[in-house]
Amino acid sequence: MSTEEPTGQASFAKKLDITMEGQKSSGKIYRLEDVAQHADAQDLWIAIHNKVYDITKFLEEHPGGLEVLLENAGQEATYAFEDVGHSLDARDLLSQYYIGDLHQDDRTEKAATAVVTENNGSSTNLLVVLGVAALAAISYYMFTSRA
Repeated sequence: MSTEEPTGQASFAKKLDITMEGQKSSGKIYRLEDVAQHADAQDLWIAIHNKVYDITKFLEEHPGGLEVLLENAGQEATYAFEDVGHSLDARDLLSQYYIGDLHQDDRTEKAATAVVTENNGSSTNLLVVLGVAALAAISYYMFTSRA
C-alpha cells in the first residue's frame, strides 16, 4: 500500500480549507449576542463557519458592495457567504479579519459547500458554450428554412 500523497486535481481539492477550519484559533470566544452588537458601518462583525470576523476595515473594498455586508452585519452569515460562491482568494482575504470563534452553544452545523476544483468550473463553461451554440444552430436552421 502506498503512503504517497495523491497528485493532481484530487489532492488540490483535498487540501482546500473552504470552511476555514484549519485557521489557527485566536483563543477568543464570542457569543452571537456579542457579534450582534457590532452591526453598523463603523463597527461590523460577522460569523462565518463558526468563526468571527471584524470586517469593518474591509467594507469599502468589498467587490460586492457595502449593502450586502450591512444586510448580514452582526449575524451568522455562512449561508450568505457560501450562496455567492466566494473564490479561494476571497476566503484567504477573509482570514485577515479573523478575531475569534463562536461559542459552542451558538455554533451551526457545517454549511453545505461546493467542491472547488483546480479547473475553476471550465466544464460548466463548456456546457454553457455548447448550449448557446446549439440554440444558435437551431435558430439559424429555423430562420433559413422559412425563406
